[in-house]
Amino acid sequence: MIKGFAGRVLELDLGARTFAFKPLDEAIARLYLGGKGYGTRLLYDLTQPGIDPLGPENPLIFATGPLNGSLAPQSNRFAVVCKSPLTGGIGSSACGGSFAFGLKKAGIDVVVVQGRSELPVRVEIDGDADAVRFLDASELWGLGTEATQKALGKGMHHAVIGPAGENKVLYAGIVSDARIAGRCGVGAVMGSKGLKALSAQGTRKLEMEDEAGFKKYTQWVRQVFKGHPVLGEKLRRFGTLGIVNTTNGRNMLPTRNFQAGHHPDAMGLSGEYLEDHGLVGVRSSCLHCPVACGREVEVPGAGRVKGPEYETAGMMGTNLGITDLALVNRWNWMADDLGLDTISLGVTLGFAMELQERGMLATGLAFGNPEGVAEMIDAIAHRRGLGDELAEGTRRMSRKFGGKEFAMHVKGLELSAYDPRGSFAQGVEYATTNRGGCHVQGASMYFESTGPLTINPQNLKLKAEIPVVQQNLACAVNSMVLCVFTTYGLVPRHVHALKPGGWMHRLARVLFENSGPAYRLIMGAKLFQATWLDTWLSRVTGMRFTPGHLQEIGARIFNLERMYNLREGLTGADDTLPDRILNEPLFKHMTSGHPLAELLPRYYEIRGWDAHGVPLPRTLKRLKVRV
Repeated sequence: MIKGFAGRVLELDLGARTFAFKPLDEAIARLYLGGKGYGTRLLYDLTQPGIDPLGPENPLIFATGPLNGSLAPQSNRFAVVCKSPLTGGIGSSACGGSFAFGLKKAGIDVVVVQGRSELPVRVEIDGDADAVRFLDASELWGLGTEATQKALGKGMHHAVIGPAGENKVLYAGIVSDARIAGRCGVGAVMGSKGLKALSAQGTRKLEMEDEAGFKKYTQWVRQVFKGHPVLGEKLRRFGTLGIVNTTNGRNMLPTRNFQAGHHPDAMGLSGEYLEDHGLVGVRSSCLHCPVACGREVEVPGAGRVKGPEYETAGMMGTNLGITDLALVNRWNWMADDLGLDTISLGVTLGFAMELQERGMLATGLAFGNPEGVAEMIDAIAHRRGLGDELAEGTRRMSRKFGGKEFAMHVKGLELSAYDPRGSFAQGVEYATTNRGGCHVQGASMYFESTGPLTINPQNLKLKAEIPVVQQNLACAVNSMVLCVFTTYGLVPRHVHALKPGGWMHRLARVLFENSGPAYRLIMGAKLFQATWLDTWLSRVTGMRFTPGHLQEIGARIFNLERMYNLREGLTGADDTLPDRILNEPLFKHMTSGHPLAELLPRYYEIRGWDAHGVPLPRTLKRLKVRV
């Protein structure tokens, strides 16, 4: 078995209360690594087209990668893969916390949960004894994620759902510690199986090919992180809320359901405000991560809890016309405890507010008014009253009540907090990403609007190329499994120091805008340092990896996801953006919205797809994608 892997897959049948340990498929691991890639391959092979996402035939797959269980910074994450009840296509989400570490200590790479339990159940995995226990979870059913994990104790590492997952809210997530696999409704799938919690423990050690070399190299990487302008300075000082003032200043912070990109009082939600005004603002860190981008805040009645990330500040803040950080702190804590994705939740609440504003549905919610929001969040998680409608997400609500032109989703997954009219490559990424409108499947906006080079975000240069490269990289990173912020460190410190308008900065932009479909000239000009991602993999596994290999693996995973979606009935027609984004200008110089129609054919061409967005046979053959 390749080093870095435990070599075992655990299969659980909740209906029959049986389990089996199977060997990890080394051929799949070589082609797809672990995490999202391995999980997607299993999902494709284990299921028939057209299954009910909330039926017992939809497997729920928890997958780690070859770097999980090591001391590599930001390697504490696991991936969850299933058919999404929110989109009907590929569903994947990633989560921090300690569960990935627990699985690898138990000597397990992947857990495949199948079937459905008629009564609430929880599962304990003892890797040292090769034992699996199916235990009654009736007393835990109805508890929030915080109380559930407290009741389970600290002896094991847990992945749990809250009331939102139990009630199959279509954007419910799975929580480990204070982190959540929020997107695509993976928590609803877990709830549909009657599974309240999955816990793991063990004392097994991760085997590496070159452990001494890995440790020495990792020490160097940690120092790079600490001295990096984004990872070691901005994110460490302000957390992800440090992005608020950047996007607000560039007119791309969603405001009032994406009716605007700027809010005059957004400073009140920023990391700078948090630093100045407390609320507590203490740094918190995921396992083995030197960045410490998390923040703890004080919520009356709840104590010190995990604070909101940038996405929550955008979607539960300015998107609702709210700039009171104390309110957003409370709503974020409620969502985490109930097990709700704050991105989809915020967009759905914003959509409900606009329906009310237009007289299309009496929701009792209004932009800029916090009254009724907390009550609605609780009603959504318990599918009570009108909350039952909002629990279905924006796309289904627009089909029932109208408002398709301002329903802010792609493929059924609500958009995250970067308005693509201020970041054209990000718009292409939203439209084409297989799981729907999400930024962490590529983060193209980093090269246009929030990162060091900030190439013109509103011309057509490289706006199809950047998403391809970034989506491939993200697929590889989510299969290792690492935090997406790891990729931010690939832009070295000296590039951040280039003065806008200076000759070095102009040269950097010329090289970038003429570099073709990737980083070829940029890497040659040392504007990007050689990635440590491939070096880590090489020293752990003993296989030889390069940045090119990671691009190939990522493209393989992305194309397999695409083939899964096509099999489930999604087509190129679903590679689009909301009508508001396509047709309503956000900047004075714009006469329309995002120019997706001009960019999509070029994107398909680079991908090796036909004009309808279907991968060509030669593309699948080149990437070794079996369908």
